[in-house]
Amino acid sequence: MTADVLAVARDKMEKSVQALGRELGGIRAGRANPALLEKIRVDYYGTAVPLQQVAAIAAPDPRTLVLQVWDKSAVSAIEKALQKSDLGLVPQTEGSTIRLPLPQPSAERRTELVRHARKVAEDQRVAIRNLRREAREQLDRQEKAGEIAGDAARRAADELQKITDRAMAQVSQLVDAKEREIAEV
Repeated sequence: MTADVLAVARDKMEKSVQALGRELGGIRAGRANPALLEKIRVDYYGTAVPLQQVAAIAAPDPRTLVLQVWDKSAVSAIEKALQKSDLGLVPQTEGSTIRLPLPQPSAERRTELVRHARKVAEDQRVAIRNLRREAREQLDRQEKAGEIAGDAARRAADELQKITDRAMAQVSQLVDAKEREIAEV
């Protein structure tokens, strides 16, 4: 019984850390990263599709993203989607290739990005703590119902805390790495 509760908590916490990694990957730092464009959707023949489904995205150098569009008729729709995005990128089209030069963020923009990264990380920390609380409540209910012994419940709670601590450490590592990436000039 306790192993199931711990396994579910561990799995959910790992998913929370992975979600943070994806979210931080979408924050535009000074370096070109194809993950910046993951959330952009393109109106392709009346259907909103992810940009990755209509173009190959590459980062040939630290300041440029290059999109190789597979269907030439989708180039204008991709340009519109990029201009509507909140990334502030200006597409440069050359046939079926779209170049996205990334400007160097200002010092003010960098501090804003760090603040946003910390907020996203704190949201995930709160989610992890909520998962820990829910798992702890399940263990307490099982103990009160007599399904597990008091010693087993305490050992499970200790293991749950270790799982939580590992997830929190991963969150800290991810946000610290992103802060270093944002601070790079």
